[in-house]
Amino acid sequence: MAFGQSSGPPASGKQIEYLASLLEQHDYGSFREARHRLGLTQRQASGKFTVGEASELIDRLNSGDPEATGGAGEQLLLESSITADRADARLQRHREEIVAGLPADLLADELTRRGWCCIAPAD
Repeated sequence: MAFGQSSGPPASGKQIEYLASLLEQHDYGSFREARHRLGLTQRQASGKFTVGEASELIDRLNSGDPEATGGAGEQLLLESSITADRADARLQRHREEIVAGLPADLLADELTRRGWCCIAPAD
């Protein structure tokens, strides 16, 4: 499947119209305005849904809690938190490598400049 393509048959015009009316009932002017709060993709924010996506969103909007994300939204949040954790760990390892590679005199001078007290270890 190509990037940005839907994974099923497109939703009917009636489904899209019904979705638009439900969004208006929930004080969203358009799909674009509802994109982030409802967890829509860019394709969906343009009003392009598959039959399954449209049915799932209709169910969510009719359930009374439209901002509750479906399984896909929760999966995206989980993946983004895992990615953020990996990036933080990678950044921390990089910082540790940089500090470990600094000469002790240079590190002590910088810490003293920042207001720390550095005492050389006893030989």
